[in-house]
Amino acid sequence: MTTTGSPHEAGAHRYARFATGSVGFVARHGLWNEAQRAAAEALEDTLSSLEFVRVGFGDPHGLMRSKTLTVDAFRTALRNGIDMSPGPFVFDTGHAVGVDFFAPGGGIGIPELTGAGDFLIVPDPLTFKVLPHTTEAATGWVIADEYLRDGSPHPLSSRAVLRRQCERAAARGLAPVVGLEVEWYVTRLAEPAPGAAAAAVGGFGVQGEPPAVEPVNGGYQFNLDTHTDGLMHLVAPLARTLRELGLPLRTVEHESGPGQLEFTFSPMDALDAADAMLLFRTVAKQVCARHAHHASFMALPRLDRFDPSGWHLHQSLFDTAADRNAFVPDAGGDGPGDGALLSEAGLGYVAGLLEHAAGIALFSVPTVNGYRRLDEQFSLSPDRVVWSAENRGALVRVLGGPGEESTHVENRIGEPCANPYLYLGAQLAAGLDGIERGLRPGDSAEDPHAASAAPLPRDLAEAVAAMEDSALARDLLGKQLHDCLVQLKRSEVSRFREWLAEAGPAAGPGEVTDWEHREYFAAY
Repeated sequence: MTTTGSPHEAGAHRYARFATGSVGFVARHGLWNEAQRAAAEALEDTLSSLEFVRVGFGDPHGLMRSKTLTVDAFRTALRNGIDMSPGPFVFDTGHAVGVDFFAPGGGIGIPELTGAGDFLIVPDPLTFKVLPHTTEAATGWVIADEYLRDGSPHPLSSRAVLRRQCERAAARGLAPVVGLEVEWYVTRLAEPAPGAAAAAVGGFGVQGEPPAVEPVNGGYQFNLDTHTDGLMHLVAPLARTLRELGLPLRTVEHESGPGQLEFTFSPMDALDAADAMLLFRTVAKQVCARHAHHASFMALPRLDRFDPSGWHLHQSLFDTAADRNAFVPDAGGDGPGDGALLSEAGLGYVAGLLEHAAGIALFSVPTVNGYRRLDEQFSLSPDRVVWSAENRGALVRVLGGPGEESTHVENRIGEPCANPYLYLGAQLAAGLDGIERGLRPGDSAEDPHAASAAPLPRDLAEAVAAMEDSALARDLLGKQLHDCLVQLKRSEVSRFREWLAEAGPAAGPGEVTDWEHREYFAAY
């Protein structure tokens, strides 16, 4: 028997009208530029071949938090955004409540947080990708921006922090250029022990046992071709996936630790680089899991004889009017950059990074575990506020010189799990401050670990305190995100200290603890 549609179907179509509205949230508040509007219109052919779209954003911890939408729901989200719970803003790294969302304004001055009220995320169509590895169902993936219901950017948005700094640079005729150099670990998932599934279940403020893993090789043959070749069954599909996603993967190499890989990416605009880092880490974990391996961007896992991993951030500024790298010094003549490693702008940028190094360390090393790496015993990791040319032990390393168009600086402080938007945003804020104030960095260091040089924060608690004392950090974040991060990180530090007090001598001085391995190895 043929029908013209049930009352339920008719009602569904009627209510769809209210979901889209005559003028959507995006158009009403003018949230997209012309390029974004054009990209959204061009998506229709792609959407018709998909089943789902994951829409998400980078939370304060640098993790992708998402909702999976049907394609029809995503079409609506392109007009109106989609509701999101504030959970990613109020839970610390161990899922403990760090921000009291039942206090007025969440205790940080955001009325919408009271009672855990929703906010909106709006997809940025310029970031839309089709995930090649989700063979279970054809799935799209897109990064969204966070908004309050009045159409204003959410004050806790990390992506908005970086966008503001990019706009600040653009106002000076400068475009930030960023290269990613990321070390991370791949391990083989081991056969679970009896009861492992139950032990893996965590709770609020207590992470479950991380996956049991085995090293994929013996390590400690730096750049050994055989080690890399032995991982190509995993590296090749991951590299193909990254290229299909449009990420400019440049090189792959095997570092010192067992299964410790380094991926580098060609230079990108700063916002593109941060988006790429969020996507890379997310996809690497998913692809490795599909091949019975575990990817971790934790700086130093509690695994026997593993070496720490870092995220080295290569950066320069492009002078859009002069159409050249603003860090390149003059190759000759009597100009101020004659014979120098960097131009005046480059020197000012380095000086800003050094002046604000302690105050912004939290953004590049945001975990308890990350500070294990900033120890003189790891001679290629920084522990002092110094700069140098071609010295990998320095905080800021300068590469290039007169006439070299690739001249740039490398900050070596970062851990691989850092929030990319806050890491890059803080670097830009500090560097631009150095340029605007005409700062100079002083002499380069011969010994990057000299005791006479100012130290970097030694642990997460020191980094939080230094950030609280930094006027630049407060201006960078705004009061509400500043207060949110302080509360989240204090919660993380407090839980670690409580565990240490109960566990007693569970680890020797400088040794990675069970708490750190549970807290970070699986999530990151």
